[in-house]
Amino acid sequence: MTFRERPARRPGGWIWVSTPGGSARAPVLPDGCMDLLWSEEHGLRLAGPDTRAQPAGAGRGRWAGYRFAPGTAPALLGVPARALRDLRVPLAEVWPAARVRHLHDALTSALADGAPPGRALETAALPLLTGTPPDPLALALLAGARAARPLTATARASGASPRRLHRVALTAFGYGPRTLNRVLRLQRALPLLDAGTPLAALAAEAGYADQPHLTRECRALTGLTPRELRAARKG
Repeated sequence: MTFRERPARRPGGWIWVSTPGGSARAPVLPDGCMDLLWSEEHGLRLAGPDTRAQPAGAGRGRWAGYRFAPGTAPALLGVPARALRDLRVPLAEVWPAARVRHLHDALTSALADGAPPGRALETAALPLLTGTPPDPLALALLAGARAARPLTATARASGASPRRLHRVALTAFGYGPRTLNRVLRLQRALPLLDAGTPLAALAAEAGYADQPHLTRECRALTGLTPRELRAARKG
């Protein structure tokens, strides 16, 4: 599969497309995001937040996706992230039939006019993504996880209890703050892994206790050792 990605017109999101040909894509890794998907074979679907690696889009034909910034999709899509954790479901199971039909018709029209799948999906979806802004506590959790701050520090800074933050995390990200921290730590490690950083140095820089900790976490989230993951991502 050939994979390309670009920033979406809505700040913080990304549009990606995948077409047949070339070598097989590496697994899709947990990243704290949710995706609105379209494929020639499966139509419109939603991908929930992952706690483990998922196989890249398989089957015949082209794929396109609208990847939402972490924590933003539930407010825009009208579904709590925890309801879709580790799932890929038809959009019709989540949205009212009229809303799905509206998106389908707009997407079909854009494709018929010659728009590439990614642009067609984005153009059709944007008018329907009119939910409320993300919960400020979800943004505080995201910032804390990206900075590798303990949950207690985020709780003190936000004025919310750890229990409340856990509930917010389930709604916004699909899992609790601890899993969010693990997922974003893996994301911090990936550029270092791709750059060929020695694993001991990578573990220290990305926030792991040591190299064995890196290996355990990599296996748990991706099913691969760091060296196996590096090879898979090289294609």
